[in-house]
Amino acid sequence: MSYPAATKPLTVLIAADTYPPNINGAAQFGYRLAKGMAARGHNVHVLAPNPANGRSYTEEPAGAWTVHRLRSHSVPTHDYWRICLPWEIRRDISMLFDRVQPDVVHIQCHYMVGEYTLYEAVKRGIRVIATNHFMPENLNPFLPFPEWFKRIVAKNSWRDMGRVMGKADAVTTPTPLAAKAMHDHAFLRQVLPISNGIDAAAYEPRPGEQLPQREHPTVLFVGRLAEEKHVDVLIDAVAKTSAELDVHLEVIGGGEVKRALQAQAERLGIGDRVKFLGLVSDEELRLAYLRADIFCQPGTAELQSLVTLEAMSASTPVLLANAMALPHLVADGENGYLFTPHDSDELGRRITELVTLPDADRERMGKASRSMVERHSIEATLATFERLYHGLPVDQVAI
Repeated sequence: MSYPAATKPLTVLIAADTYPPNINGAAQFGYRLAKGMAARGHNVHVLAPNPANGRSYTEEPAGAWTVHRLRSHSVPTHDYWRICLPWEIRRDISMLFDRVQPDVVHIQCHYMVGEYTLYEAVKRGIRVIATNHFMPENLNPFLPFPEWFKRIVAKNSWRDMGRVMGKADAVTTPTPLAAKAMHDHAFLRQVLPISNGIDAAAYEPRPGEQLPQREHPTVLFVGRLAEEKHVDVLIDAVAKTSAELDVHLEVIGGGEVKRALQAQAERLGIGDRVKFLGLVSDEELRLAYLRADIFCQPGTAELQSLVTLEAMSASTPVLLANAMALPHLVADGENGYLFTPHDSDELGRRITELVTLPDADRERMGKASRSMVERHSIEATLATFERLYHGLPVDQVAI
């Protein structure tokens, strides 16, 4: 299908409220989007908060795209999140538009950076694509307020999402379930589900690569160690497996609940079987996926879960909480299982079931994971966004 100016390179401005060195799914998607669009011949610029105190500035080029940083401030309840104040960034955003002259703007959030970049684009008549990676409830662990007040904050955040993103030419989110939530709570009329995408081949064994033999069954978790990830449920579940199975847990990532999780493992007597590996390199992460017998995501606020897609790319069976978008990544009994959120008894039984399977059966489940990832190709995701950038109507974009 053709669309306007299909071969014309564009100047694309990606506005993100979180971007590397931040480590989370939204930040990683912004990075991969910039890298992918630059590789497709577009002139790409990223606008994101300064990860430290100081003025707005443009980074020295470290890739095929340019990153511009906005003056920002730390948040006392979060170890890396930064907020940008409107009266400090409006002028810088306007000046950046004058310099860059974008053909299209792609915001990744409705908060400060995304919101005020969208306003500037709308004022100038520039096409805007808005992608949502957040649930307002993701902020709850960082709000020092009672639950009733957090519910008010979430309701207002949904309303603001609709108000801001409703001005965009197209609105997207990673999964159909997230699109429905935005329709129901933010009252956005048309939200297009577009997978974050994954380069599955990056997580496969390399030709001739010999992986080390496992000494014991291993469950892997990758992600931010935050309250809504419920890693405590996974630790409880591992503790409830038979000691004779010698199930180990590897935890990759950092966050505000890490010390509490370490203390929990020691208290349950499995401190020697739970390894907190912290932040690791891309290569170490790839090997961790390949080594693991099972990947587990017990979080209850996942809009897609890039780390689950990465684990599936490495042909790993999965155990996922039956919450938010995670059910889209499980064919029950084929590539893994869903479990009831917060139920460590059920999760412990599922872990036992998978680690006691014959190797051939577990391999079959891993291959099913790898097969399911094919529909989440990063190239398909980039091609879809490219069509939106060029102006193809939303109802004509093939997903």
